[in-house]
This record gives sequence, structure tokens and C-alpha cells, in this order.
Amino acid sequence: MIKRLIVVCIAIISSSAFAQQGTASPYSFYGIGTLKFKGTVENRSMGGMGVYLDSIHVNLRNPAAYVGKNVDAFPYDGESRPVKFTVAGTMSDTKLKSNSGEGETNSSTFDYIALSVPMGKFGFGFGLLPYTAVGYKLDDINDDGDIENRFRGEGGLNRVFAGLGYQISEKLGFGVDFSYNFGNIQNAAIEFAYTPEGELVQYQTREDNRSDLSGLSLNFGLAYKTMVSEKLELSATATYAPQSKLSSENQRFYNTIVINTTTNVEGTINTSEADLEADGLKNTKLNLPSRFSLGAGLGKPKSWFVGAEYTLQNTSNFSNPIFSNDVSTFENASQVAIGGFYIPDYDAFSGYFKRVVYRAGINFANTGLVIKDESIKEFGISFGLGLPVGRGDDFFSNANFGLEIGKRGTTNKNLVQENFINFNISLSLNSRWFRQRKYN
Repeated sequence: MIKRLIVVCIAIISSSAFAQQGTASPYSFYGIGTLKFKGTVENRSMGGMGVYLDSIHVNLRNPAAYVGKNVDAFPYDGESRPVKFTVAGTMSDTKLKSNSGEGETNSSTFDYIALSVPMGKFGFGFGLLPYTAVGYKLDDINDDGDIENRFRGEGGLNRVFAGLGYQISEKLGFGVDFSYNFGNIQNAAIEFAYTPEGELVQYQTREDNRSDLSGLSLNFGLAYKTMVSEKLELSATATYAPQSKLSSENQRFYNTIVINTTTNVEGTINTSEADLEADGLKNTKLNLPSRFSLGAGLGKPKSWFVGAEYTLQNTSNFSNPIFSNDVSTFENASQVAIGGFYIPDYDAFSGYFKRVVYRAGINFANTGLVIKDESIKEFGISFGLGLPVGRGDDFFSNANFGLEIGKRGTTNKNLVQENFINFNISLSLNSRWFRQRKYN
């Protein structure tokens, strides 16, 4: 198990170092970027629902999952929960459509790496994940076909977290995550100038901005599970992340540039730094909005499960003067996720596909972003497979594959509609590190 973890870690770190920008969405222009974190591949394959908690999968949405109930005697001899490790990545293909044209873009990204360790009635978890992503290249073209503005951006917010869960009773668990958020956002803007004859002026001005972000946040979780009949189990979860603040250290530079109209290469002639201190923008505070979710589901243990989850995020309180603009505002964000899974026969010794987990889900979301008085909404359907890959004590390890198909945004008021396909892959590895000694 240890060797496998080392190999996987090296592979993920190496691949993420060469990965493309984590998003190519034009909507990442606004605020601190588009939200990347939607849970594990298992969650995303069920519409983003995080209600189902068990002892063999890491659940990054609810820290109460760190304690999960003990698995049955097979194959752990009824002694202890397994240590859980997970790592994942996503490849995306997005078609962009507006009233003035169409385009296509793709991206690949590292999603998360996490470990959960059982400790009696406690459970401990920690990991790293990208939280938001910025990545766009936009040209604003007028009716004559000339570029009026060009915008570029990259970066995003990352999150390293550590959490602790506690089994209050046989049916109820509680947990809390402590997160340190960090990252930077860089963007550039050029307002093109032309001569009266329509020729591009030789010297243009480019504005470069950089914001370095950091701060702490919390996430609390509750999980309740009980048998409501001989075969049916009820699961209910709740999470709450209070509003937190990030510190933003900002820089702004004005550059005189020359643009090669054939290659679009920009050559910098000179640079001057803006005095943000005088405008009160050198060091600002950014509000990360509070978030609350509530979910419930019903199923037959180790066979099937169906559930739903509602999430509300108070994004109307999002603010940072350095990111303000004249065309966008924020309202409260919300999401409804419905999904579930089916396992034909989880402990079948013959017939591999009887042990495969089949997942599906659907979600409806209001992202909280409002542009030109248009609320930016998102819709998606998802499917997934959990393929067993373990043997012996690693019997419940699996490779998870997910497919998300959906759309974000609208073509109203010349905005952009994104039609996306996301392919997700993760490894969920399990092993019992702590055995009780037995004597004959």
C-alpha cells in the first residue's frame, strides 16, 4: 500500500506540473474565478451530492465523514476502519457560443489529494485542492471587426486543509475542517487605440494587475445514519462554513507596449507602478461568503442509494474593491443536487462487474454571478463507474471514472454560453494500517 501511494503521488505531482490552465471559462474573469471544488469524483458522478458517507471513500464536503461507521467483518475481521487515500484529476472540453461567434477550448487540472486516518471514535483528514481557477483570453471586437479591448487572466485560490471528526453516538457524527487558503490572480487589459484612418496606433497601454491572497476558513459538518427498516437506511447530513476573510496584497503596473499585428506578440517599451497605497487599494480584504447545505437520502446498505442535497451560499456579500467592475454584481448562489448509486453484488467472488459501482446524478445551480442583469446559471448531468482494483486488505480500493455534461451561462445580451464535457478520474485506495494482534 505504501509503495502504491508513493507511485501515485509522484505521478500526480509530475502531471500537474505540466497541466494546462485549470479553467478556460470567460466567467473566471469575475471575482476570484470559477469554483473548482465540487467534491470527490464519487460526489460529482452523483450530481455533486455529498450526502452518502461510508468507511471506504474520502468525502471532502463533510468533515463528519472522517469517522464513518465500521465496515462489516469482511474483509476487515470486524476490527478497524481502513485508512483512506484519494487523488484525482479532470480533463475538460468546452464549446463557447455567443451571438457574435463560437469557439472551443480545453483544459486539464489536478483536482485534489487527501488522506483520512481512523483513530477510535475520532477520525483525522488532511489534503490539498484547487478551490477556484482563473484562465481566460477575451477579445472585445466592434462592428467593424476591430479589437477594442483584450483581457487575459490566470491563477486561482488553493486550499490546504486538516480536519477532525468525532463519533458522538452510533448514529451521529460531527466534524470540523480548518483550511488555509492561498494563491494569486493575475490579469492584463489592453484598450486598443486607432488613428482617425483606422490604423492601429504604434504604442498601446497595457494594465497588469496581481493580487496575492491568503486567509483561514472553517467548515463544520454533521452526519446521521439509522436503519428505518430491516433493509433500508436513512442518511442525513448538514454542513456550515461561516463567512471568512482573505487578505489581498495588490499590485498594478502600466506598460507602454508595441504589438506585432501579425503574431500578436507584445513588446514592452517601459513600465511604471501605480500608487495603490494612495487609493487605499494596496492591501484589501476579501469576504469569502458563508455556505450552508442540507441533504438526505435512503438506500439499502452496500446495494443502492438515492439522495438529494440543497446548498445555499451567501455570495451577495462577496466584496473586494480591487476586483470591482461596472457590469457584474453578485447575488446569493444555490444548488440542488440529486443522485445515487447501484451495486449489483458488492462481495461477489465471481463476475467482476457485479462489484462495480454505477453512479448517476443531476444538478441545477445559480452561480451567484450577475452580468448585465443576467443571472449566470448552470445545469449538468453526470454518470460514473467505481471499478474495484484491490486485493486482500485492499479489497475495497477502486478507480473512479466520471463524466459530466452540462452548460453554463446564456447568449442573452451577447454573453457567452458554455457547453462543457468533463472527464474525471480518481483513485480511492484503502488499507488497514493498524491491526490488533491475535494469539492462538
